[in-house]
Amino acid sequence: MADPVEQQPVDEAVELEVAAAQAIEACGGDLMQTIKALIVANGMLEQELADVYAKASHGFLRGRRVPKRKD
Repeated sequence: MADPVEQQPVDEAVELEVAAAQAIEACGGDLMQTIKALIVANGMLEQELADVYAKASHGFLRGRRVPKRKD
């Protein structure tokens, strides 16, 4: 079995193209719906991150807090 260090590096551009194609396919080929879905997903991830920061102790974060977004 090959050592992970010895494996060929993965082309990130190809991975991005594949991910984009999968997102578009998941939305039935509709680019506007794909963009909307990605915006919603991004918002959900931002909220999840904000919740994690809110639950993390001040000592654990060593005073580092992510500033709240101004919408």
